Amino acid sequence: MSKLPQQLNKAFFAVAALFLVSCSNTKFVPQGDYLYTGASVKIMDDSLSKTQRNTLKKELEETLTPKPNATFLGLRPKLYIYNITSEPKKEKGFKYWLKYKVGEKPVYLSDVDIPFNLDLIENTGENRGYFNISASFDTLPKNKKVKIDYNVSPRTQYVINQVTFPVDSSVLAKEINKITNKTLLKANAPFNLDVIKKERERIDVTLKENGFYYFDPNNLIIQVDSTEIKHKVNLNVKAKENTPELARHQFTIDKVYIFSDYNLRNSRRSRSLIRSGNDTILWKDNVYIIDPKEKFRPQIYDRALYFKSGDLYNRTNHNLTLSRLVNLGTFKFVKNQFVLTDSTANKFDVYYFLTPHDFKSLRLETLGKSNSASYVGGEVNLNWRHRNFLKGAELFSATLYTAIDFQIGGSKDANNIYRVGSKVSLTWPRIIAPFRFHSSSAFVPKTKVELGYEYQKRTQLYTLHNFNASFGYLWKENALKEHDLKILEVTYVTPETISDKYKADMNDPNNKSAEAQRRVVEKQLIFGPVYSYVYTNTMLPKKHTFYYKGLLDLSANLTGLISGANAENGKEKTILGVPYSQYLKTEHDFRYYLKLDDKSELATRFIGGVAYPYGNSIHMPFSKQFFVGGSNSIRAFRARTLGPGSYDPRAEENISYFYDQAGDIKLEANIEYRRKLVSFLNLGLFVDAGNVWLFNKEENRPGGVISKDFLSEIAVGAGIGFRFDFSILILRTDLAIPLRIPYYEKGERWSFNEIDFSSKQWRKDNLMLNIAIGYPF
Repeated sequence: MSKLPQQLNKAFFAVAALFLVSCSNTKFVPQGDYLYTGASVKIMDDSLSKTQRNTLKKELEETLTPKPNATFLGLRPKLYIYNITSEPKKEKGFKYWLKYKVGEKPVYLSDVDIPFNLDLIENTGENRGYFNISASFDTLPKNKKVKIDYNVSPRTQYVINQVTFPVDSSVLAKEINKITNKTLLKANAPFNLDVIKKERERIDVTLKENGFYYFDPNNLIIQVDSTEIKHKVNLNVKAKENTPELARHQFTIDKVYIFSDYNLRNSRRSRSLIRSGNDTILWKDNVYIIDPKEKFRPQIYDRALYFKSGDLYNRTNHNLTLSRLVNLGTFKFVKNQFVLTDSTANKFDVYYFLTPHDFKSLRLETLGKSNSASYVGGEVNLNWRHRNFLKGAELFSATLYTAIDFQIGGSKDANNIYRVGSKVSLTWPRIIAPFRFHSSSAFVPKTKVELGYEYQKRTQLYTLHNFNASFGYLWKENALKEHDLKILEVTYVTPETISDKYKADMNDPNNKSAEAQRRVVEKQLIFGPVYSYVYTNTMLPKKHTFYYKGLLDLSANLTGLISGANAENGKEKTILGVPYSQYLKTEHDFRYYLKLDDKSELATRFIGGVAYPYGNSIHMPFSKQFFVGGSNSIRAFRARTLGPGSYDPRAEENISYFYDQAGDIKLEANIEYRRKLVSFLNLGLFVDAGNVWLFNKEENRPGGVISKDFLSEIAVGAGIGFRFDFSILILRTDLAIPLRIPYYEKGERWSFNEIDFSSKQWRKDNLMLNIAIGYPF
């Protein structure tokens, strides 16, 4: 029998089994009851437009309770698991987890409160202007299952005729009348209770911006009169008669008190210090600092305090001040209090109670990792931090780290990689520059200096020293937009030793990667500005969310121009005897996430990058080139072994170790379907595609240069993965196979005909297992 009929038979039996599972749920239904399969709303009114009917139908159906048991392909497997699992004796263990976490309790007709749903329908309709709405229901039982149909007659929807606002001479009425042009209540718009609530909130927000600290949206009432004109309402916006007197007045700031070392455990003593005036220092402009131990310089509040004595209270400055104090990173608790000092003058004092973090911390981190190039390894980091290094909320951090990557199996000899390094940085909570930088963001702009060194040894090959330093600024416009500008970033790489084996390979005329290998161990000097921009709203509870990161990296552009560097014509310039790199590099990472439902989403990513060497450089420095393949890239190919272009890495079989393949141009696209299976286990189905290319032709790597046929050189891989979500970390396992191999002959690059899971050799060469922490994007 051929394979196809066998597969069809298996599929048929699988479908039949699922059908039987679905049917078998009804045998658990108690006598006299029915399995509730859901409800629908039918709008019984042809006078409404199609849009009105659909909108009302959708809204009413969303209000109905309870929701029926979840289905998958029309079946209810979670309900079946609940039904077939016997009642556990304890509220823990595998059986309890299976029944109550994986399974789902049945929803019967007896669980449905139909009168309650009818009231919900009528109340929701009235809130949307259907004041004469009525509803009835029909139950449709069949084979121990039941569906409920609700028949709704909404009749005519009422619209707004006119809106009036307070006309008295009070300060409150005058402020409300200043903003009537922005009202959400429009003539001829349908009556909508939600819009009325939003109008109250809009007025409240505006009043809070204009000194009405004690005002509340509940102090407003919007009266509805439907008697004057048929099917129309008049709305009258006014303050309630019982609105407190304080809520009717604007307030200004008198004094500002900052307790810099407030202790929650000794709050009574802390407040007594304020009241007594001991250790209270008048800093400036009615701002008082209480810091008995002089832990902080008062200047840190310059860019954090938005309230000044005499200012009219407004909610924006209230929130900005709290946010900036929190974002200094030095205080773990920040709270404030407004205390009325003179009700006749409408003034109050502001108190800020700041509880600092422990300034010093020492943390040891360990990390295990694996990649598709048959390497596993680990890393140990020792981090020391000081959150108030110069008494101005500066963050100083120092890190010592060591790491090892060693090979287990694979077709190449093991060449372990050892790394030892250190990094120190100092971050000021302000912009240090000869110009004034103004930001009204809730986030404090920062200046950062960083120094680092790494010693890298690749056994039997070479050892390198890597020095780097940078100076720049970080600032956020808001929670969604972030900028990182390094005014100057310097990298210096120099080899210490190069093994005879590596020298022989990089000087071998038959080695197609010899030139690229020589560039790995050449001295490199890179310096210039680097700018990156990030926009993301992925933290928001939206159906469509985005992430974008753009990078611009420049090296020695002005230096090369001024010195007249031209490496192609033999005019290569040096600094301290080292040729410096001159290039322009840009990279763009765009991600789009579509939430399909509460348990699944579609994640996509596109990365495009170009690195162009010119002037003093013929080739890009190896560390600045692009790479693809591996656990966070094209997962069906080993890390850094794909490309460039249609170059065939099998040509390097005479080399006994993996060599990183790099390019000057990068294109990559990924799409991944993610679904939550159970509480801690998620499924991923993915397809990855992309490659890298060179700008300049290299004789030793034929097919590597970019050409008009670059799309035909795109590699494609696909696979399945599981994500184990343990809250503190996500462990990811992805199993992928190549579907399109760019170094095959044209017309033969799709490799579907080669797929053979029964072949041990095919599995060894093509099944790529990636183990990683976190999602790939």
